[in-house]
Amino acid sequence: MRRDDRDDPFDEFFREIERMMNDVMDDARTRGGADPGASDPSGADVHLDVYEEDDSLRVVADIPGVDKRDIDLRCDGEVLTLDAAGDAREYHERVRLPARVDEHSAAASYNNGILEVTFDRADDSANIDLS
Repeated sequence: MRRDDRDDPFDEFFREIERMMNDVMDDARTRGGADPGASDPSGADVHLDVYEEDDSLRVVADIPGVDKRDIDLRCDGEVLTLDAAGDAREYHERVRLPARVDEHSAAASYNNGILEVTFDRADDSANIDLS
């Protein structure tokens, strides 16, 4: 007995999925993306974690695809600004730090796409001697 494809209950479902996927692929090509599955290189998301320790603060960011020389870090003691650009991606991130830090104590390393920046906490208050 031969199966009749017209009676397949999932046929319409699969046709609709195929139509939606074709729409997505056409939109990506229209925007000029060479690889329809690739993310937008101009605004890549940064996965970033901030760790508070007793006397220091550590920021760890996942920024693959850039060279160490192309990473620009700035800190004013309250906000860390990260700008990085590679051939395929650009990262622009401003992070409000959970505690005030001594920006001059910063130490940074970049290895295998992982950026780590460590700061000493700034003294929250100064001791005042009474005379």
